[in-house]
Amino acid sequence: MDRSSGTRRAPAPVSAEEAVSKIASGQRVFIGSGAAEPNSLVEAMTARARELHDVNVLHIFTMGAAPYVEQKYETSFRHTAFFIGANVREAVQDGRADFVPVFLSEVPDLFKSHYQLDWALVQLSPPDAHGYCTVGVSADVVVSALRNARHIAAEINPRMPRTFGDTVIHVSKLDAVVHVDRDLPELSPPAAREDTDKISENVAELVCDGACIQAGIGAIPNAVLEKLKDHRHLGIHTEMLSEGIVDLFEAGAIDGTKKRVLPGKMVASFAIGTRRLYDFMDDNPAVLMMGSDFVNDPFQIARNDCVVAINGAIEVDLTGQVNSDSMGCHPYSGIGGQVDFIRGASRSEGGRPIIALPSTAKSGSISRIVPTLSPGTGVVTSRGDVRYVVTEYGTADLFAKSIRERARALIEIAHPDRRSWLEEAAVRLLLLGDNDRRY
Repeated sequence: MDRSSGTRRAPAPVSAEEAVSKIASGQRVFIGSGAAEPNSLVEAMTARARELHDVNVLHIFTMGAAPYVEQKYETSFRHTAFFIGANVREAVQDGRADFVPVFLSEVPDLFKSHYQLDWALVQLSPPDAHGYCTVGVSADVVVSALRNARHIAAEINPRMPRTFGDTVIHVSKLDAVVHVDRDLPELSPPAAREDTDKISENVAELVCDGACIQAGIGAIPNAVLEKLKDHRHLGIHTEMLSEGIVDLFEAGAIDGTKKRVLPGKMVASFAIGTRRLYDFMDDNPAVLMMGSDFVNDPFQIARNDCVVAINGAIEVDLTGQVNSDSMGCHPYSGIGGQVDFIRGASRSEGGRPIIALPSTAKSGSISRIVPTLSPGTGVVTSRGDVRYVVTEYGTADLFAKSIRERARALIEIAHPDRRSWLEEAAVRLLLLGDNDRRY
């Protein structure tokens, strides 16, 4: 983060209540991301609900309670989500909060062009001997928010890792400082299931030595990383840094020597995991935390060779369209970085963009390979962008395939009990002909 220290000293520490006391009605307030959410500032701001109205609260995914979206506060606060977490999902689906569908790579620029921030509420690591704090585990859109907000209130937490990359801000640039001492929220790796274990085996077969990996949150990406411990010379350029990457590094699988962009460095925009991950990041020059306008930029991603991008989906239709952000008409998560990395990997020399998902949901009662997407569903990744689709039953390579060839390939990796139903629908939709029937 390119900021000079200026001549001002650090502001004297204050209470959370005093730090947010100048937030005014009608202002726009950004909240720091993920495991770096400044909970005491959020709670203190929400406690002022009776004296505030029309405060616009913006953020991507956060891990706190999000009290400002409670119905009783709807005249005080209106939330704008660039990515929908579980804590704000009900409010978005009920129409009490807004969702902006946008590529994560483009969110940082919005704070310059469309959403002028009055306040940024963030959590930082303690200042070093020169007065520089870091954004710690969340650079993503936080870096841009700090550069563009008129005012900054920050929690300073000794348990926040000090990180390298585009992460520093001088304490003199802060308008209010609150000292806290609390653990960061943690997210343990999900337990492997039989289907995710088989999916991860299929994905791992697509990863060569020297590949550059992007893996997101969830059981499947974590299981894939577990399968890569015998690989060598892997690189990391990923939106999210997870626990599995620490395991790979300690196994000797990661050295980043084949990367073209920041070789030898693990590049990420945010991290969510356990204390083990946060300790690994602390003062570790091998890890660079950068804003999502850099990390998620498809052109930066594509500069690396053999990029393997591993992303999930809610459902995939027989032409290859991917829904990963909604349940019918109801927004569920967001576009996030999926398209950024799918496109970046597609343009990478030897790259492999992967959509990985179980063949069914709800204990096998619902197929996730579908004839057509559910009514009202948004297409996150277009059929023109999709290449590899992986389930526990195999891999469908859709690139340069006709609609008929795509339909057949996707039916073959669907659950066996659903293949005849999918084939019947494909014939009815004229995706396949009568002579193409196999089931």
